[in-house]
Amino acid sequence: MFYELKTERLIIRSLTTADAAAMHAYRSKVEVARFQSWHPQSLEQVNELIRALKPENFNATGEWYQVGITLKENQKLIGDLGIQINSTDSRLAEIGITIHPQYQNKAYGKEALSALLNLLLNKLGKHRVTASVDPRNLASMALMQRVGLRQEGHFVKSLWIKDTWVDDVIFAALKNDWPNSTFL
Repeated sequence: MFYELKTERLIIRSLTTADAAAMHAYRSKVEVARFQSWHPQSLEQVNELIRALKPENFNATGEWYQVGITLKENQKLIGDLGIQINSTDSRLAEIGITIHPQYQNKAYGKEALSALLNLLLNKLGKHRVTASVDPRNLASMALMQRVGLRQEGHFVKSLWIKDTWVDDVIFAALKNDWPNSTFL
């Protein structure tokens, strides 16, 4: 079961089918999917993604688990976070983020990622959390640095995504390097 996280302006929570239209509003956009491994999604694809999420799969190994980023003031869904626990070592996790373009550049991404990193590293005791970023996505590269992740590697043409080879930049944080937080 996912922990509901509250920050100054956000609530990060499990997704429900009631979120499908709001999630589709940004996941259907070409510019949102541009640097993601997925293509723009139909409403049916978003519904399938949400229906496939099982609360017991949060913190289970090998599966991506999406949670919603909502505004605290009105519960509006503005994005989602992805979490994947490593299938061979459950002390390792990878994260990702997608934010509706209307809500980008307002520090919501930093706030949401900070809360998620604190959950994974401080509360759940993960040893290491990584994020994989397409280096053409300059905003995401800057976000990872602002949130305090360390750039560890740049792999040239290492991922086959959308019928082309793309570079992959890895950012990471270790439990011992991560400060305790009041978000929990």
